[in-house]
Amino acid sequence: MPNELEKSIEVIICTHNRFQLLQRTIDFINNTKKPNNFSVSLFVVANACTDNTHQFLELYKHKNDPNSFPLRWVEVPKPGKSNALNHALPLLKSNIIAMIDDDHRVDDNYFLAIETALQNHPDADFFCGKILPDWDGSEPEWVHDQGKYRIYPLPVPRFDLGEQSILVTRDIAVPGGGNLVIKKPLFAQVGNFSNEFGPIGHNLGGAEDIEWVLRAFQTGARLVYLPDLIQYHYVDTARLTLLYLVKKAYERSASTVRLDEKAQNFTGLFPLYLIRKIMTYLGHALFNVNRAKRRFFLVRFAAALGEIKGFLMAKKR
Repeated sequence: MPNELEKSIEVIICTHNRFQLLQRTIDFINNTKKPNNFSVSLFVVANACTDNTHQFLELYKHKNDPNSFPLRWVEVPKPGKSNALNHALPLLKSNIIAMIDDDHRVDDNYFLAIETALQNHPDADFFCGKILPDWDGSEPEWVHDQGKYRIYPLPVPRFDLGEQSILVTRDIAVPGGGNLVIKKPLFAQVGNFSNEFGPIGHNLGGAEDIEWVLRAFQTGARLVYLPDLIQYHYVDTARLTLLYLVKKAYERSASTVRLDEKAQNFTGLFPLYLIRKIMTYLGHALFNVNRAKRRFFLVRFAAALGEIKGFLMAKKR
């Protein structure tokens, strides 16, 4: 008979000061279809929380609702998502670890997709799935624009490799950690999450999950994409402002570029063509009267500035 730990799935959720979103996420998890041959439990890491997160978790833990998954939680006072993850890893009990963000809605078939994947892909070390914006109709129309001046990438995470299961390599895509399912031995093989890259609080930086996945690839770990493993990312429409778009584009570009081997091996400070990109985008933004075009060029301007920051940060590694 298989060990009980091999037939269990443990969900890890790191959270910081947004207990209402956390409660929403856990409610959706509890309403999913239950797997036939796996037990499910939750492990929440409260990272430097000063709101009602602790009270909510204690109430949930002690209510013993038979229709809810059992929950353990731990407090990590030192801010930083990597700190939270690294503190939690030795405490996890199951051999299958599902990573869910505290502002996600999981698909009803989420755990069934994991169960099927474990049966169909026994040689995989970890899995990734879709992350889709959880649009509700209140968002501005421009987020759905697919024309020449669409905003890309959107400030709401999106990861979608299509409708077929595939073996993912670095050349195909590098998923973030928002929808990973990891066989526990891989953590020992790859190591901890880097404090150098993880976000602190709710700042807009952070690439600790991408850096971890890159190290997993280097060890030869096999990553399989599952089209039916779906999570929906909460959309805060109050954030869909020009200022937020610009800040997000800047920080996201910096985080992406600093992990790129070309940036790490570049001999100068940064490629001079980036200055040309910056001046071109800025010129279009300043002298364009069309709102959609001006928004597009301002976001590209910020992203190009972020590329320079990424090159400079790569030099410090």
